[in-house]
Amino acid sequence: MPDLRGFNGRSGHRARWHSRGVKPTFDDIEAAAARIEGRVRPVTVTPAGPGDSPLWFALEFLQFTGTFKARGAQNFLRAAGELPSAGVTIASGGNAGLACAWAAREAGVPATVFLPETAPPVKIGRLRDLGADVRLIGPEYKQALAACQEFAASTGALFSHAFDHPLIAAGAGTLMREIQQRVPDLDTVVLAVGGGGLFTGTTVAAQHFGIRTVAVEPVGCRSLHAALAAGRPVQVSVDSIAADSLGAPHVSEMALAAAQHPDVMSVLVEDQTIRAARRQLWDEHRIVVENGAATALAALLDTGSGAAYRRAEGERVCVILCGANTDPSDLV
Repeated sequence: MPDLRGFNGRSGHRARWHSRGVKPTFDDIEAAAARIEGRVRPVTVTPAGPGDSPLWFALEFLQFTGTFKARGAQNFLRAAGELPSAGVTIASGGNAGLACAWAAREAGVPATVFLPETAPPVKIGRLRDLGADVRLIGPEYKQALAACQEFAASTGALFSHAFDHPLIAAGAGTLMREIQQRVPDLDTVVLAVGGGGLFTGTTVAAQHFGIRTVAVEPVGCRSLHAALAAGRPVQVSVDSIAADSLGAPHVSEMALAAAQHPDVMSVLVEDQTIRAARRQLWDEHRIVVENGAATALAALLDTGSGAAYRRAEGERVCVILCGANTDPSDLV
């Protein structure tokens, strides 16, 4: 892990190092687990069906703030030491902002969250409930990010990235560590990918345990898939029902580095399959998740042309249901 000196909340509080391809190690994930112990909810892992089912769901949508993001936010702030009076700032599609605002409230400092004007009202309202100063900037994440960086530079607020930081990824990786403890003979983990924080941490931990990773993206939000094809992170257009949580314009370099491993598979799913997966979770399991979380299960659904990922007979698979910040009214 890079040196954290200077990342301590005094003058010029912005983190003075950036990931740029430096992915966390499993030791970093272990350190994150110790740092956030007792501050996040341990994940519940449950069989998807009765009897000896080879498919499990990791119910991480039960996490504080409704997504896995709480893990990285706590790890980031707890590692920062003394925090500035200006607090912390972040640009987000919504979920990372919620986690940052919650962790900042727990730490007793203000949070200023920059969102695209298209952010879901349910997430904006929850952010304000958490006491965050919410600023809606531009039609896309990149405009919100630029405004956030300018705010951090002018006020001295600690700048937190939504996904592209080793501490964020290491915190997210604690989830895979817990999943393996609950299903020690797991073969494969399936998860949705946005900017790559959860994917990076999950993949590092999964590789430590010898577990395959299946990375799932909507066809209209394929930042990881495009980066693998190009051999470098590239800008992609964002157009999907899951864009509010998976719509990063590019994947992080550390996520690409994690993905370039023989035990990682990248697959794409259509929006209609995501809708079907979300509906199936409600109809068959009474589980309500956002479209980004349903994207992971969508990879296993056969809607007529074959599943994006075909499980081998007896393969033990866990699907991470990573978030539930959604309006459930459209499920009924």
